[in-house]
Amino acid sequence: MLIESDLDAVRSHRIGSAEPADFDDYWKATLAEAAQIPLDVRVATAETVLSLIDVFDVTFRGADGSDVRAWLRVPAGATGPLPTVVTYVGYGGGRGRPEESLTWVASGFAHLHMDTRGQGASWSVGDTPDAGTSGPQIPGVMTKGIQNRDSYYYRRLFVDAVRAVDVARGLSQVDPNRIAVAGGSQGGGLALAVAGLRSDLAAVVAFVPFLCDFGRATLITDAYPYHEIVDYLRIHRDRAASVYEVLGSFDAVHHARRATAPAHFSVALMDATCPASTVYAAFNAYAGSKEITEWAFNGHEGGGIDDETQAVAFLKGILGA
Repeated sequence: MLIESDLDAVRSHRIGSAEPADFDDYWKATLAEAAQIPLDVRVATAETVLSLIDVFDVTFRGADGSDVRAWLRVPAGATGPLPTVVTYVGYGGGRGRPEESLTWVASGFAHLHMDTRGQGASWSVGDTPDAGTSGPQIPGVMTKGIQNRDSYYYRRLFVDAVRAVDVARGLSQVDPNRIAVAGGSQGGGLALAVAGLRSDLAAVVAFVPFLCDFGRATLITDAYPYHEIVDYLRIHRDRAASVYEVLGSFDAVHHARRATAPAHFSVALMDATCPASTVYAAFNAYAGSKEITEWAFNGHEGGGIDDETQAVAFLKGILGA
């Protein structure tokens, strides 16, 4: 069913909460701190059953110096430089198996598929632990370390995502001038955040992005993962103001305001997980050129393969492949 019936209001929605006054300074300092950690990129050939695709197991040091894993997939025998897509994974998933997620490489791109620290047990395999500190939390990661923004889980994940682009830029198969970021749900939110935190991307793809307009999302849907925040505040009743203050630094809408690379979005009007108005909040805030595909009768699956084929065509038009 339609989650929000006033579609004119949905399509014109803009975030109501203000961004933190020190938003830019905070992220500048955060990334400067992370830059002191060497990337220490390690690449090993992965053994697979694939004949037309070469896969490499990539390891690099993430936000706190701990190892983050990724797959690099390239057409068999390719030496580059290739147009490249760096992808991020939806909530609860990891990088999966090397033989999965082949659309990008089969379309002619190099594909760096970043694992998600501390996730990867719900629907695809993950290989990256998260050792970050945290206080009381609801199961999941939405409230992990939410007592302050420096300990919050998504600070580490955002930094990992930014550094994954640095990793891609240093790989011999990659054309550093033709790198896009992409993802769906949580991965879409990460792609928007990275687009706002970097000025060197060629393009962005965000399918039904999560992490957008926390203040609205947590009030209009009972679906998880947003509802983890509600569950937390149901017990920690005195912490709402501080929780939303922390979340403000990680809201992909605020990052989208700073993003200038051409972007392709998708949104689903029957999506209870990432309500359409929250996606439009990010789309309407996005500073660069942009387009959006609206799926009228879909939920959080969005357009499925149609999303993917549209994104491939979009990126081929910008990056070539």
